[in-house]
Amino acid sequence: MVHKLQKLFGGLNLTWPRLIIFAVIAGLYTGLMAMLEIAKETSFADISISFEVWVLFGILIIMNSKSPLDSALKCFVFFLISQPLVYLLQDVIHHSRLFFTYYRNWVLWTVLTFPMGFVGWYMKKGKWWGLLILAPMLAFVGIHYMGFLSSVIMDFPHHLLSAIFCMVTILVYPAAIFEDPKVRRLGLILAALILAVMTVITLTQKREFYNTILLVSSEDEDGVRFDDTYSAALTDASMGTVEIIYDENLEDYCLHAIFRKSGTTQLTLTAPDGTTYVYDLVVKQSTYDLEPVNQTGG
Repeated sequence: MVHKLQKLFGGLNLTWPRLIIFAVIAGLYTGLMAMLEIAKETSFADISISFEVWVLFGILIIMNSKSPLDSALKCFVFFLISQPLVYLLQDVIHHSRLFFTYYRNWVLWTVLTFPMGFVGWYMKKGKWWGLLILAPMLAFVGIHYMGFLSSVIMDFPHHLLSAIFCMVTILVYPAAIFEDPKVRRLGLILAALILAVMTVITLTQKREFYNTILLVSSEDEDGVRFDDTYSAALTDASMGTVEIIYDENLEDYCLHAIFRKSGTTQLTLTAPDGTTYVYDLVVKQSTYDLEPVNQTGG
């Protein structure tokens, strides 16, 4: 198994034509995943908004380059081709202007791939200090792992594949890059430590899925006028909390929610006279659906 990984991480004949084809495919695939509605909020679309897969691409290019300069040039050209394609594809299909807006956020990263590719090549030497070069990459992917794991806990199974991808690649990199058993073992210990720390932090941190305003008194289409004498509650309290507050900017009372996870529940708004207003509530990863069900009492 290790031998096969080392073949992938250093035994490929990465010619310039192959690199360019690789860059074009990566760019078009990422742009497609960013557009597909079925891929939204899933691990398949994560490649368009996060770095973990691109770190893998970069390391593969580095490990299959012949010299520091070759590595730097190939990393730079790969990202110079692939990243604009992500946005140009969406611009052509949706007539948007992503290339002139979002791509500028990637320009600095593209420039930085040149020195990172140059320095990264020295991991091929297999020396212990190669771990000093790899360690920031492991930590970087570890941060992504922590974010995806948190998403999995709050919105299972969304981003589960991305969390697994980060976990696996963090362990694979030291195993595949270094041939010296002692260096490899030290790298695996470092990788395991990063995963353990990120997992503990994720499992122990206070989570907030997101917070939002569910209802505004003056805007409620059912004509429900409420204030702080009303009370609100979720049937499934584990999904989060709701509270009626006065918003200075809106100059009105609103129902504020803090969600801890996604799912389906009911929201009940209760008036001082006992009248209750019940809503079906579906909490999603970054939005929600709220539909009135009935009114009772009063």
